[in-house]
Amino acid sequence: MIVNEPVQDTFEDTPAKDRDPEWFKRAVFYEVLVRSFQDSNGDGIGDLKGITAKLDYLQWLGVDCLWLPPFFKSPLRDGGYDVSDYTAVLPEFGDLADFVEFVDSAHQRGMRVIIDFVMNHTSDQHPWFQASRTDPEGPYGDYYVWADDDKQYQDARIIFVDTEASNWTFDPVRKQYFWHRFFSHQPDLNYENPAVQEEIISALRFWLDLGIDGFRLDAVPYLFAEEGTNCENLPRSHAFLQRVRAEIDAHYPDTVLLAEANQWPEDVVDYFGDFEKGGDECHMAFHFPVMPRIFMAVRRESRYPVSEILAKTPAIPSGCQWGIFLRNHDELTLEMVTDEERDYMYAEYAKDPRMRANIGIRRRLAPLLDNDRNQIELFTALLLSLPGSPILYYGDEIGMGDNIWLGDRDAVRTPMQWTPDRNAGFSSSDPGRLYLPTIMDPVYGYQVTNVEASMSSPSSLLHWTRRMIEIRKQNPAFGLGSYTELPSSNPAVLAFLREAPSSETEEDEGDDLVLCVHNFSRFA
Repeated sequence: MIVNEPVQDTFEDTPAKDRDPEWFKRAVFYEVLVRSFQDSNGDGIGDLKGITAKLDYLQWLGVDCLWLPPFFKSPLRDGGYDVSDYTAVLPEFGDLADFVEFVDSAHQRGMRVIIDFVMNHTSDQHPWFQASRTDPEGPYGDYYVWADDDKQYQDARIIFVDTEASNWTFDPVRKQYFWHRFFSHQPDLNYENPAVQEEIISALRFWLDLGIDGFRLDAVPYLFAEEGTNCENLPRSHAFLQRVRAEIDAHYPDTVLLAEANQWPEDVVDYFGDFEKGGDECHMAFHFPVMPRIFMAVRRESRYPVSEILAKTPAIPSGCQWGIFLRNHDELTLEMVTDEERDYMYAEYAKDPRMRANIGIRRRLAPLLDNDRNQIELFTALLLSLPGSPILYYGDEIGMGDNIWLGDRDAVRTPMQWTPDRNAGFSSSDPGRLYLPTIMDPVYGYQVTNVEASMSSPSSLLHWTRRMIEIRKQNPAFGLGSYTELPSSNPAVLAFLREAPSSETEEDEGDDLVLCVHNFSRFA
């Protein structure tokens, strides 16, 4: 792809959001961790007011939709994915008024907002769980999955193999075992109980009434458990999602549901729902298997890992879209690869055992690619041109590094690097009060790698990324068009056409046809 059209490089206003039921197909998403982006009050922790203060930067970059991982009240044993109150903001992040101000400010700049919703489980500190364990016969006694022994559902895999030996944990108060697909401090909700379903739908409506534009639904394959199955992708899970979608369509049009289902494409496609209806479950779903295969393809200098997984990807309903990404707040997951491919990825990208977590690699994009500018550009160009809506991870646009000395997935969740000044311009607090230390090394340290320095250099990765985003926006084929791979005698070359007919483009623009050629050779 040739990038040669000039783009204005100053902050500029964009139209307020318009009604558009398929906006998510054209959108560029940006994941921003509240804790990590900007601290507005000097306590060393990012907050909602901090993100609001940086919306002009995100608008300038070309972001269409912000995705916020959990900011709900939580004991924070799993980065907020252990929710203790579905309708309260974690106090250190702000309050509901701050959240509404953030959403309104984003909308004024033509950006949308989706938030994470942890649908499968809660924290063990949630009042529902505390009531369930102390009063089994009370109104919350059946809100979770309890059993007298740990023998049920033995065909269900253990997801966090580094820390969990079983999906059951004994509770000394209730003197029964509770079921959990993730950490033992995250008991699974019992969706067999209609009251639980009502509670969840009520919580979804709470946030939609505050003006958000959708949800990333976390861990949706695990909502129900059933003996004799692997307890994933069960029909009743799909039935509940159809109920959620019907509620959304009836009362909150233009809202998007993004399924987080780390599964093979042939299983994930079911989360879009009925083909004849254009989809009646989730509007979007992550395409997890594409991501590790991009890394394999570039390192092997062969297009085939990418070509083969795309060829195996089923068609999806007309009203739906894949979400594709390179990195996010979790480890680079290697669950949807073969054992041989996983060993290859570890050997190539995570030689140091500290770089590994669970079944994946806890590194950012730039360090994974040895800070090779050509490779970073190649990966970003693939992200912005392959089928699906791209999701950027905060800081990757400037080539931020990671800190593998930090525990678990905190390695890739360090403060955003805004300036070469104290605390990277993230916070005015004493450095010792920061929620995590800033990156400090000769290559990725904030003194060198930061937004201010990148803004001042027209040839920086930041400006290049912005220009690429603008090119994507100028060509509807990337979000709305078909994908046709072209034959090539050189295995290192991935060439394809993206094409949108005139009916999908702006009036009087005609067909939009884009030829993309990506060269995976190290000598390119």
